[in-house]
Amino acid sequence: MALRIDIITAFPTMMEEAFSYSMVGRAMKRECAAVVNHDLRKYATDKHRTIDDTPYGGGGGMILQAEPIFRCVEDLFQIPPITGDGHIRQHLDDSTEVIMLSPQGEVFTQKKAVELSLKSRIVFISGHYKGIDERVHEKLVTQSISMGDFVCSGGEYPVMAMVDAIVRLIPGVLSDAASALSDSFQDDLLDCPYYTKPEEFRGMKVPNILLSGNHADIQDWREKKKKEITQKLRPDLWNRNNQT
Repeated sequence: MALRIDIITAFPTMMEEAFSYSMVGRAMKRECAAVVNHDLRKYATDKHRTIDDTPYGGGGGMILQAEPIFRCVEDLFQIPPITGDGHIRQHLDDSTEVIMLSPQGEVFTQKKAVELSLKSRIVFISGHYKGIDERVHEKLVTQSISMGDFVCSGGEYPVMAMVDAIVRLIPGVLSDAASALSDSFQDDLLDCPYYTKPEEFRGMKVPNILLSGNHADIQDWREKKKKEITQKLRPDLWNRNNQT
């Protein structure tokens, strides 16, 4: 069964345009995945389609309201209203996740992309403005994920990156499945250097080992380079995974 991804956003047109290209667009054409954008403003309750308001306690910025998001999620799963003693997980199986982008979340990695690519359904809650009413996090979210220690103007950009990283791992999306298996971070290492024609360019030559035709030696060289590059450029990654 194809992975279904639902994205709750205040800017659905922006998301639709982005996902019509490249791997995500190919995945949808090949019916390996379905990506559906949902306009959060459709779930507002006033004539102005308001989805945000000022924070209690004061302070700058606007906060996305809980009610439109609750109404949207409940509609997507066709479940009754979730109240104070309930949680979305009670209505979902283990193959479904509701994910909110948050600085407080687990940092997104290639391992997380692989894990999520095996799910049957993912709902992304894409934040905007200053933040999201905390009751959304408490009752509707099964996983919080962060893209790193930086701030974007909206959750749409991190969601785009995550969806692309997840979808390209689904069998049938990439023309060469082996390409994904050798990506950086797939084995907790950065990838090795690559070269293509011409063999020599402005005095810069392709390493002789890559021209040797000895596939075992080439593989050994690539593994060695991956370790050297990771140790040099990402010592944090190297040390965290105790590579030897």
